[in-house]
Amino acid sequence: MSDIGEVDRLSKIIKRPVQSEKALSLIDKQNTLTFIVNIDATKHDIKRAVEYLFNVKVAEVRTLITPRGEKKACVKLRQEYKATDVATRLGIM
Repeated sequence: MSDIGEVDRLSKIIKRPVQSEKALSLIDKQNTLTFIVNIDATKHDIKRAVEYLFNVKVAEVRTLITPRGEKKACVKLRQEYKATDVATRLGIM
């Protein structure tokens, strides 16, 4: 697969960051970012997309389906990376 095709595929996995009070609390307390992702994305896809697009290392990915039918992913970053830095780049904080 070409590099441009891979970037395009990875950028389509993550739809948008979640900007709720709970999501902001997770950023500060657990070094975790929350995203709405493509419903067909696997945890491995989400991990690869976050690591590639934001240049960080991911420790853990948890997913759930919301009552609205969207897939939400909670992505915990490794200790050497700060979720607040990524959130600032995204304009969340």
